[in-house]
Amino acid sequence: MDRSALRRQLRRRRQSLTRHQQQRAARRLAAVVLRRPELRRVQHIALYLPHDGEISPLPLVNELLARGKCVYLPVLRPGSLLRFRRFPAARMRRNRFGIAEPLGRDVRPEHLDLVFLPLVGFDRYGGRLGMGGGYYDRSFAFVRSGRVRRPLLVGLGHAFQEVERLPIEPWDVPLAAIATERRWLAIGRFAQTLS
Repeated sequence: MDRSALRRQLRRRRQSLTRHQQQRAARRLAAVVLRRPELRRVQHIALYLPHDGEISPLPLVNELLARGKCVYLPVLRPGSLLRFRRFPAARMRRNRFGIAEPLGRDVRPEHLDLVFLPLVGFDRYGGRLGMGGGYYDRSFAFVRSGRVRRPLLVGLGHAFQEVERLPIEPWDVPLAAIATERRWLAIGRFAQTLS
């Protein structure tokens, strides 16, 4: 199956989840992530607001804020790049996709410690399928060099979004791990650091 067809199939499946199923998955995801020792060592953490059936990191956001972490959300910028802004924010606005973005001062991706990004599909080797816009790949291209250790990129998805194998494209930024409501999977060169 080609990437576009797989993307459509996986999006339909996650969109078909009931509100109760989504809420249960979000709580379980938060429990999986909050057990990770990496959270003690980081302060500046980016997440996203769920859209299009994405697994919700909102219970995780609430707990991170309660622990005194600085939380950021992505903001679309010219050139199809992402910048990040503190959350919660006094004022929000919707971007062209209808996703709420905080108003405020931009933070560049390299100033973050940990970034949780949404996945449409993934495999256990770190292959990932996003919505197809390339926003995260362009914004975190500097991570591909392997010379930088921050931010760590962790994909979030429902367990059923795992597929056998996805091709890794040259422009794909490497994930350090993938988290679902069932497990945490450290990837490749990050497996030693994150296990």
